[in-house]
Amino acid sequence: MYALVDSHVHLDDLSFEVDRDAVLARGRAAGVIAQILPGVDAASWPRIQQCCETHRDLYPAYGLHPMFIAQHRPEHLDMLADRLRSHRPVALGEIGLDFYIEDLPAEPQRHYFSRQLELAREFDLPVIVHARRALEEVTLMLRRIGGLRGVVHSFSGSAEQARQLWQLGFHLGIGGPVTYERAQRLRQIVAQMPLQFLLLETDAPDQPDAAHRGQRNEPARIVEVLQSVAQLRNEDPHALADATTANARKLFGLG
Repeated sequence: MYALVDSHVHLDDLSFEVDRDAVLARGRAAGVIAQILPGVDAASWPRIQQCCETHRDLYPAYGLHPMFIAQHRPEHLDMLADRLRSHRPVALGEIGLDFYIEDLPAEPQRHYFSRQLELAREFDLPVIVHARRALEEVTLMLRRIGGLRGVVHSFSGSAEQARQLWQLGFHLGIGGPVTYERAQRLRQIVAQMPLQFLLLETDAPDQPDAAHRGQRNEPARIVEVLQSVAQLRNEDPHALADATTANARKLFGLG
């Protein structure tokens, strides 16, 4: 039996409404002992809070995701600060920049990302960062604001971009994409990266592993990610599970 932390899973997603308890049971049976649930907009925060209050192995993170920029309002930043104060989560996220989707305006993304990084520093919380075709600017902003820690989830950058993040003390979240043989650059980075910066994730219901492509993802499939990473690194899966779980416990302050 492994002891794994899914460091990024959207278990509050509506696709889990009909069988969330069964999904949780399968994850626990596979050795998933804790899951981090990041928020994407203000409407998601109460759902996440309810999930985490119902299940003691689920932990909340609250944030305003760049892909949902059209739903964000300036007052949501004030609401976020109030929530961080009254319902302290384990992280602030999911936040960041997304320049992959062409019709997402860049300047509002920068505003919300910058302000949320300032809140993370103010409340001494790690950040869960989304960076799609935006890693250079994300890294510059993390460096400029300073005093931050966290994880860039679903990392897809270069080896040099990874090194810059490690220099800032940031982790890489590695999930289903690493199981695809065509992801040669990512697989090489994961094979050689410092173990202390490695976190495992599923991003369920998205980003399934190669054996389940096209299907709804779920936390139990983090075992496929673990085994793929262990094979790439030529390491024992149980030792790797212990190390990545220790990384997650330390970063998120899990009991």
